[in-house]
Amino acid sequence: MSDDETLKVYAEKADDYAAVVGDDHDPHLADFAKALPKGGAVLDLGCGPGHVAAALARDGFDVTATDAVPEMVAMANAHPGVSAHCATFDEISGTDLYDGIWANFSLLHASRSDMPRHLAALKSALKPGGVFHIALKSGSGSKRDTIGRLYTYYTDAELTGLLEAAGFSVTNHASGRGKGLDGTYADWIALRAYG
Repeated sequence: MSDDETLKVYAEKADDYAAVVGDDHDPHLADFAKALPKGGAVLDLGCGPGHVAAALARDGFDVTATDAVPEMVAMANAHPGVSAHCATFDEISGTDLYDGIWANFSLLHASRSDMPRHLAALKSALKPGGVFHIALKSGSGSKRDTIGRLYTYYTDAELTGLLEAAGFSVTNHASGRGKGLDGTYADWIALRAYG
């Protein structure tokens, strides 16, 4: 992600965001962890304040946590067992590094034109047969929310097509509605895929 306004909002509201996400882990996290080998290597892409990375580390996984916002990285590093560093989606590279990649409400800030490239890099970084979790806000088009963050919206079918084009096999689809940092409710989709 390279949208300066979005990054600025997260930097200024890091504490507020940490309070919103709290320790109520995503309901898909347990299933994601069960699909991983014991002690497997996991990338938490766009880790935010690090709650999920901390949970995975507590469960014995070798977690790499990245975020583009230094304030979020500092919060993530405050959790025992978490080693986070600043990186944008463009800085994800490498081959066959991770048994799992958790991209929970992070890639929704990438532009639509960049998404195929990002997914291809993540597919390359994932070990063969590795598990990939992605969650985004559902809908169409792109727009800023009331506090200035830029979002790109996808339908389930569109996201499934992008994942399949990148070489993933999509196995699970979920949807719901939740309240975000800006105080508004939005629909979301979450897909699990394998490399």
